[in-house]
Amino acid sequence: MSKILSDIEIARMARLKPIQEIAQSMGLKEEALEVFGKYKAKLSYETIEELKTKKDGKLILVTSINPTPAGEGKSTVTVGLGDALKQLGKNVVIALREPSLGPVMGIKGGACGGGYAQVVPMEDINLHFTGDLHAISAANNTLASLIDNHIQQGNRLKIDTRKILWKRAIDINDRALRHVVIGLGGKTNGIPREEHFEITAASEMMAIFCLADDLADLKKRISRTVIAYNIHNEPVTVKDLGVEGALTVLLRDAIKPNLVQTLEHTPAIVHGGPFANIAHGCNSIIATKTALKLADYVVTEAGFGADLGAEKFLDIKCQIGGILPNAVAIVATIRALKMHGGVELKDLHINNPKAVRKGFANLRKHVETIKQYQLPFVISLNHFVGDFEEEIEEFIRLCEYENMPFAITKVWEKGGQGGIELADQLLSVIHEAEEERTSYQPLYSLSDSIEVKLEKICKKVYGASCVELSINAKKQLKEIEEAGWGNFPVCIAKTQYSLSDDPSKLGRPEGFTISIRELKPSVGAGFVVAYAGQMLTMPGLPKYPAALNMDVNENGQIKGLF
Repeated sequence: MSKILSDIEIARMARLKPIQEIAQSMGLKEEALEVFGKYKAKLSYETIEELKTKKDGKLILVTSINPTPAGEGKSTVTVGLGDALKQLGKNVVIALREPSLGPVMGIKGGACGGGYAQVVPMEDINLHFTGDLHAISAANNTLASLIDNHIQQGNRLKIDTRKILWKRAIDINDRALRHVVIGLGGKTNGIPREEHFEITAASEMMAIFCLADDLADLKKRISRTVIAYNIHNEPVTVKDLGVEGALTVLLRDAIKPNLVQTLEHTPAIVHGGPFANIAHGCNSIIATKTALKLADYVVTEAGFGADLGAEKFLDIKCQIGGILPNAVAIVATIRALKMHGGVELKDLHINNPKAVRKGFANLRKHVETIKQYQLPFVISLNHFVGDFEEEIEEFIRLCEYENMPFAITKVWEKGGQGGIELADQLLSVIHEAEEERTSYQPLYSLSDSIEVKLEKICKKVYGASCVELSINAKKQLKEIEEAGWGNFPVCIAKTQYSLSDDPSKLGRPEGFTISIRELKPSVGAGFVVAYAGQMLTMPGLPKYPAALNMDVNENGQIKGLF
């Protein structure tokens, strides 16, 4: 039996094309690029502006069932699908998020796909890339520093130090920073107060960055961001502090989308990286809109399952950005279906069609969710080497019985060739939807009240029987509506592992209640965050983090990166 190569070994074997050639294949001239070495570049402001007059291509969203420790491979399918469409002669661009160092150094891994369906150079992308996440962290923490300095220097705005909303951020999992005290050591070191760090991918600065339409809109969003309340309980904004210009300066270059390629030289725009369990989980609006101007088909993904990433993509990003999706691929694996069917991780190697049948309920709910948006879909069964034929046959039988279009996808093993069936199916359902003149409809209207939006998401997407707001959340809801922010979309921060807010409830739980403990207006981003259950904005590292396996030799070659 031949050795199974790791992702990094496969990536190193690839012969990448100079990034100028990739740009040329998209109809871009060399001056459209700001090059970072041989294989990475940013697209210039001028290029993005010039493209705005072009017609949009069609947009395919890749989502999945609720994730499990067995893995689903959503990014892998996204990349493989893009390569497959290219093999079919389509003009295609892939649009992905940038990885956060938290998962890379922790347990989840990177965000470049895997096997023979990867974006490259994967080492660069998974680590510091072009420095975008560091710039976002720097802008975030500069604002935090300026707030504390303002208070130290006389507090002209009369900020209530007990009501500072803006938190510091770092792009790594560090549970010790969840609750800290700053300003200790005497008068010259600032005003002592509680502080709370978030991981950069969950910060409002990341959300602002990804939802901005251009540099001017970025500055506008930063300017209106509410950072605290004063002693009269009135909101204090960045504009009141007078530092929106300085913060935008720090993000001036980061806001330009990054261009790379897949192993098969399909163009990929990788930009922005919010988490979907805490933030809205999609790459930047600028990147997606630019990709739509450059291609006939754009393949993008949203984090975690359809209850989180896809819902936020369709209700937040699409409504804010005026983006119209055309179809959805819903990724599932036999392994994950078995876990949702009650099988332990250690027992996944055992043939168990019955567990596949039981776990199929989770997939069925996500299909129902996508149907509510009036979008055509295809289920992608991401094939693993250890899948039993009997289990696959059970999956096929269930899909056919319920008249759900599906494709067996083998992109990890075969690259684009392993995604041809999925690509063909998606092209077919897109064509049918055009003929029938059906098109995307959001789940709620922005004019709906915050309570109505919460009810619709929790009941129609999660399948909850009811929604309960804590006393604190009810008070915050009143303040949000009085401030005129009731027309914002809602971004629910919830566990990714379950349709409910309890991570232990796998499959398709019923009769549960979603408990909203806190509502926070992210005015710069333009949405209201609703915290459900015990969701944390700063993850912790596992007992054996991936960082333990990483090293670099004297020639600078990295090992242990997936």
